[in-house]
Amino acid sequence: MKKNQHLKKKKKMLYEIMCCKEYQPMRAKELAILLQIPAGKREELHKVLDLLLEDGKISINKRGRYEAIRNTEKKKERVKEHDITKPEAWKKGHCYTGTFISHPKGFGFVQVEEAEGARDIFIPEESVGSAFHGDRVQVVVTREEKEGKRCEGTVAKVLERGMEEIVGTYEKSAGFGFVVPDNQRFLRDIFIPQGKSMDAENRDKVLVKIKDFGSKNKSPEGKVVEILGKPGDKGLDVLCVAKSYDLPMEFPERVSNQADRIKETLNEGDFYGRTDLREMAMVTIDGEDAKDLDDAVSLTKEGNLYHLGVHIADVSNYVQYRSALDKEALKRGTSVYLVDRVIPMLPKKLSNGICSLNAGEDRLALSCLMDIDEKGKVVSHKIVETVIRVNERMTYTDVKKILLEEDARVTEKYREFVPMFFQMMELSQILRKRRKKRGSIDFDFPESKIRLDEMGKPVEIYAYEHNIATELIEDFMLTANETVAEEYALLGLPFLYRTHETPDAEKMEAALALVHQAGIKVKKAKEEISPKEIQKILKELEGMECQPFLSRIILRSMKQAKYTVDCSGHFGLAAKYYCHFTSPIRRYPDLQIHRIIKENIRGKMTDSKIRHYDQILEEVGRQSSAMERRAEEVERETVKMKKAEYMKQHIGESFEGIISGVTEWGLYVELENTVEGLVHVNTMTDDYYSYDREHYLMKGDMTKKVYAMGQKVRVRVEDADVKTKSIDFILEREE
Repeated sequence: MKKNQHLKKKKKMLYEIMCCKEYQPMRAKELAILLQIPAGKREELHKVLDLLLEDGKISINKRGRYEAIRNTEKKKERVKEHDITKPEAWKKGHCYTGTFISHPKGFGFVQVEEAEGARDIFIPEESVGSAFHGDRVQVVVTREEKEGKRCEGTVAKVLERGMEEIVGTYEKSAGFGFVVPDNQRFLRDIFIPQGKSMDAENRDKVLVKIKDFGSKNKSPEGKVVEILGKPGDKGLDVLCVAKSYDLPMEFPERVSNQADRIKETLNEGDFYGRTDLREMAMVTIDGEDAKDLDDAVSLTKEGNLYHLGVHIADVSNYVQYRSALDKEALKRGTSVYLVDRVIPMLPKKLSNGICSLNAGEDRLALSCLMDIDEKGKVVSHKIVETVIRVNERMTYTDVKKILLEEDARVTEKYREFVPMFFQMMELSQILRKRRKKRGSIDFDFPESKIRLDEMGKPVEIYAYEHNIATELIEDFMLTANETVAEEYALLGLPFLYRTHETPDAEKMEAALALVHQAGIKVKKAKEEISPKEIQKILKELEGMECQPFLSRIILRSMKQAKYTVDCSGHFGLAAKYYCHFTSPIRRYPDLQIHRIIKENIRGKMTDSKIRHYDQILEEVGRQSSAMERRAEEVERETVKMKKAEYMKQHIGESFEGIISGVTEWGLYVELENTVEGLVHVNTMTDDYYSYDREHYLMKGDMTKKVYAMGQKVRVRVEDADVKTKSIDFILEREE
């Protein structure tokens, strides 16, 4: 009787695995490996498979692989029963598909795509199998999550390799070589056979293409496809990071040739059908080093009505749909701004030339002309194809000096435009006040600015704060983006929106618990929060030592913005309608919606065009969002690397900082210059410190000393590792 029950249980488990949508048909041997059944103990598995075949629940396909014969009703019940979007959904014996995230110590995690909000499945080192970092894998759960212990699994199958090219250091041996990967998560050196090294020399930085990922007892094998440079070469470190993220450094020949054929000046024929605004006073306002100027602004005032013009480079005039230029732009998705270079979305002939709104040059534009009342409401608007000529190329620094009356010489130099700048400041404040009133959230974090010497070495790191001039441009661009999005949402035409969803209640609850500990009243747990409530919390945090760090925790609890075809609003801006219209030189979604706008303006938005855009826009949004994430990550990595390189020059020196994070392994401390490092708990030798998980505190057992976020401390630089991009601090003893 017991034996029958045992077999019944095994049949049920095996059938559920095969019914799992991630399951790929397998042979008996593969199933045995999946279930970790040793070679000499597989008799029972074959018996269970035979019983399932007899019951008509499974079948064997032409390749000898087992698969389930699905019953539609049962399938519906299973989907309802095992909703994998819930963290408690991981069931022992069930199979899921996800991305393997490796840890330098050998273990890893699997992130399941559909299970947003669920904890990743932990993969012990012995269960990683042949998976490498970034691989798409099938994982079988071997232990469910309970009593605080994380759910565990084993990698059953690698479905798709995530990394096929690796950046590393070539180590030459007699007749062969190895590449030691820069990526700490790629845990094995890559064997380079004789004749596959491109004659790389010892210690050269190289890009290697993996031909064979190896096995437990065999190293991965590959061939060198590019020699990046030698240790100490200027900019090599940044280049290696960019290459490791597969960022394209050069444009394909076909793309460059197409860009070269575009003429550098306009003629009268280019102006046909366009509104001529060349006599309208307008300026660009950008950073000192900006070369791709894609937005200009103009402003006049009649009574209480402001006439604001936001004029955007008409890039779509030069980048035709499905041309080589267009395909490459979509592939890149965005320009990438690294510490020492820009990797542009479009060739410089366009981005810094004919598309850039350079002062004194005739340029084609798409202009959003808005009439705004004294309360900041856009009472009317029109979007028109124009030809413009920018009068002055202004910088944020000079506009700030004019508005704050800091430099009489600068004010005199631009005296013709000074009244317009003051009107712009007036309108900017009105628009900002209106946005705040509806609940727009303003996370005003200083940016890290890194100054490099002529060899690319960091010589200064400082916090760059937004100022009155940067806010002015931000307010005008946001207003144009909202105005354009609202028009096209109400028209009901296919469009690409910038969407920021409401935060997950459970994630936000953890952040609000910390805010509550800081003495600020917050709403009840697990309720959906509004932008206005977050704005109120940030206002109450102002002036408190913990303000920057609690603000960051709130920000991290929010979802990432993305591009979608549905207009579901922007939570952070408290905006019902929002899109990206203002930067087509550096963002593909802006370029794409410019095409839609022009088709509509010209009366060419036919049913076939609507169907066309319906078919392509979802994929454009997905690709653009993915490339934006990649750009953010590589930008962040190069900044971290340069910060570590900079602090390496300051080992042994003392700095004052603020605790920006508390974890079981130590305290994160941020210095005034935005550099962050870790104080390891095992270096805090004056007491035995334990981590209070509930309150995010580090407590001393004997001294009762408490370390909390936002607390000022003095630290000494103990170590800085450029390779791992990490900085270690030691707390200085209090006098």
